[in-house]
Amino acid sequence: MDDEVVQRVFQEGGRDFFQQQPSTSSSSSSILQSLPLHVSFDHGYYLLVKSIQELREKKEGLVTVGIGGPSGSGKTSLAEKVASVIGCTLISMENYRDGADEGNDLDSIDFDTLVKNLEDLTKGDDTLIPVFDYQQKRRIGSKAIQSTSVGVVIVDGTYALHAKLRSLLDIRVAVVGGVHFNLLSKVHYDIGDSCSLDYLIDSIFPLFRKHIEPDLHHAQIRINNSFMSSFREAIYKVKCRSESPDGHSGSVLQGNETQTDNFIEMYLRPPSAGEEARINDWIKVRQSGIRYYLALGDQRIVDKHFIIRPKAEFEVGRMTLGGLLALGYTVVVSYKRASTTVDYGSVSMSFETIDALGETFMVLRGTNRKTVGKEALRMGINGPWITKSYLEMILERKGVPRLSTPPLVSNASVPGNQERAIIAPTPIRVTPNLVTGLEDLSQPWTRSPTKSKMEPIVATWHFISSDSSQPNNSVIDPLSFRDSMRLAPMPDSYDLDRGLLLSVQAIQALLENKGTPIIVGIGGPSGSGKTSLAHKMANIIGCEVVSLESYYKRVKDFKYDDFSSLDLSLLSKNIDDIRNGRRTRVPIFDLESGARSGFKELEVSEDCGVIIFEGVYALHPDIRISLDLWIAVVGGVHSHLISRVQRDKSRVGCFISQNEIMMTVFPMFQQHIEPHLVHAHLKIRNDFDPVLSPESSLFVLKSNKQVAYQDILKILDPAKFCSSVQNFIDIYLRLPGIPSNGQLTEGDCIRVRICEGRFALLIREPIREGNFIIQPKVDFDISISTVAGLLNLGYQAVAYIEASAFIYQDGKILIEVDHLQGVSGPYIQIKGVSKDAVAEAGTLLKLDSAYTTKSYLQIILESLPAIERTSGRIYSQQSARLQEIVEFIQSQGNSSASESSPRRVVSPVEGVIEEMQSRIRRLERWLAINTVLWTFLMSALVGYSLYQRKRQ
Repeated sequence: MDDEVVQRVFQEGGRDFFQQQPSTSSSSSSILQSLPLHVSFDHGYYLLVKSIQELREKKEGLVTVGIGGPSGSGKTSLAEKVASVIGCTLISMENYRDGADEGNDLDSIDFDTLVKNLEDLTKGDDTLIPVFDYQQKRRIGSKAIQSTSVGVVIVDGTYALHAKLRSLLDIRVAVVGGVHFNLLSKVHYDIGDSCSLDYLIDSIFPLFRKHIEPDLHHAQIRINNSFMSSFREAIYKVKCRSESPDGHSGSVLQGNETQTDNFIEMYLRPPSAGEEARINDWIKVRQSGIRYYLALGDQRIVDKHFIIRPKAEFEVGRMTLGGLLALGYTVVVSYKRASTTVDYGSVSMSFETIDALGETFMVLRGTNRKTVGKEALRMGINGPWITKSYLEMILERKGVPRLSTPPLVSNASVPGNQERAIIAPTPIRVTPNLVTGLEDLSQPWTRSPTKSKMEPIVATWHFISSDSSQPNNSVIDPLSFRDSMRLAPMPDSYDLDRGLLLSVQAIQALLENKGTPIIVGIGGPSGSGKTSLAHKMANIIGCEVVSLESYYKRVKDFKYDDFSSLDLSLLSKNIDDIRNGRRTRVPIFDLESGARSGFKELEVSEDCGVIIFEGVYALHPDIRISLDLWIAVVGGVHSHLISRVQRDKSRVGCFISQNEIMMTVFPMFQQHIEPHLVHAHLKIRNDFDPVLSPESSLFVLKSNKQVAYQDILKILDPAKFCSSVQNFIDIYLRLPGIPSNGQLTEGDCIRVRICEGRFALLIREPIREGNFIIQPKVDFDISISTVAGLLNLGYQAVAYIEASAFIYQDGKILIEVDHLQGVSGPYIQIKGVSKDAVAEAGTLLKLDSAYTTKSYLQIILESLPAIERTSGRIYSQQSARLQEIVEFIQSQGNSSASESSPRRVVSPVEGVIEEMQSRIRRLERWLAINTVLWTFLMSALVGYSLYQRKRQ
């Protein structure tokens, strides 16, 4: 599986199917017999899904999984993500408490009932599992589970790998790290070296070393979760005072289903800390019934009237709170919060009463900033907005001085080139830097993260003066000084989560110290994640994003990484207009024709004051000189392709360095892109893996059953409906010598798509579960030189598919009707991020008994005669055309980017591309006419029906 594969079989006493029934097959060993010792969260998720699928295929009856680990490690999140794909039954050990308020005490778990439930399901009997209510602190009933509906059971809990359960588990998974390690690092930082690590663990996690850690070593899959807090899926909220606890809230809540919660929130100050309100150093604990949730500091961003919070809270046992108090932490603020909430789908509204303030507040929450803002306007909620936390408001009433607010920027003289440390501006509230002392301690894998994971939560931005012409004893004009201030580059690189937070922090620091506008540039290779980062930043800040691809004058020969194609003069004018507060006209580039198609108006409002330019060459010297913040992003699917090529080469017995692959596959990167990235103020490494990450899952149902166009329209939201037509060519590249069973499979190939005048790498290594295909939703735009580089490394074009696709979508689901050349009848694909929404659409289209999980490559190969299936090519009549495309790629991709020729011989493949583009235009016209006619017909039918009703 990986470079470091350890042959490890199940522990004795486990339900090892392979020990009981040795396989007589000559195929490779089981995935469960060759697992890496420690893996990341994403890799562990992928291995667990594959392991469950393999066991389910090779054994009869129930497959049981146990996921154990300390509180806050991420085990519940892993169980839920696997269940969303596999469709299994989750059993939480939290429901097996005996009612005593003893936190994670081993004696409070009813193992006898849990063992009986698992034994019943294993024997094929129905069973009743308990249901525990945390507010009432007691068991309130039971829930029936029918054995016939269960194929996989996942037991999730701190003690899921206990000796009483291990003999009933097929797969054992241990999860450590996450915010569990984060709290340990925080406490070690606060306490210092006065206590050993074992003493700290025994204090804040008193049951870990004795009752939890020994069981984790029996796991077959061991996951180190590096998650801390993430703004990738942030919560956006606006807050204002409610008119009255009964009046205003009553009118809003009337007729809606509400949820009522009562919390006690307390803040713990570290030992030896002063009386000042350094709230970023405090630990927040929230009590709900017998459950306790912990957060480190006040991790949030305030922008305008929006409060943006990350996912930063995790559950702990009551003993953890007692341990912190025993270590010297003191409760400085405590208050009760009573909340009544209504869920409207995209947003939720809460009325929160704070006893220490004697007031009720109305809070609107959602995962999208624009949606929250629009819903507030629709509901007639217009403030006045409150951005202070309840803690800050309580401290203000008590008159406690705060040290987290930075001093004002001084107007005094500052010597040239002297570095000035400016603390994060007032709206930024983040946890302090943490020491990395734990990495120097030799500890088991269950107790401390690896060195690469032990990084500060967030760094501090500094400013430097770029004006060195003034003598040291001269007085600098304040306005001139503000213009000469520039950010000092961060010395280290950061992961995507920290990078996102630091990016927003830098923008707010620039706004507070330099004023508007702030122009940001995000550069990096294709597929590194810069576009995704730009839009996540824009969602937090509420600004516009402009792609440098819009500034191409004209693209020839599919060379989208040619710097000379950029219209730098127009870009410079646009930036100058923005800098001077003028409205400007930004170009629009048509990817299909490879030429500019028009302009759009752009104005950066004073209310926002920020704009982001993102593109491969955003940090080129000719561009970055006009920008305020330079951000470089590397990694992502860009690195994934390099690793994939290196893996394929090793499979055929050839070692090749990543640097050599980079120079061949991305020839423009080292020469024209990488040199500019080192100058960035912020360097971000994106560890995203499109294949392993559960965050990128797209659920797909596929069928060759005929579906009428009008039936598709009926299940889509007409208010959000849009459609398009695409013609594409898919080329499958395979390295000769890769071991196979004689059949060409999609997993052995790199799939390249030519569509709308562009090349794209399709990341498709799906998980097939039942009728569903769960695949990454990542398409990686590449240059023609990248495809040529793959061919130069020895890859061969072994398959070629041409198809036309009619695409219909409404934002929730996408329906694609594909017409494959050489295949009778179209195939329909239903795609979406929600498994239930995709399944419902398939049911409405009456496709439930007609699904297939085969790839298009497999479908076409199976339609060929046996002789052609093993020939390594698809259709003999397509071979010549495929060769034409390969020759065109090699000739154009290997040519110099700066090469210009007054006369160029037209390649035969260019006629193919032009023919495809012409077909797209014809199909789009046909689709538009068809839509209009169908709308007219439906309107006429509706009108006639209404007329008949009136007559009756």
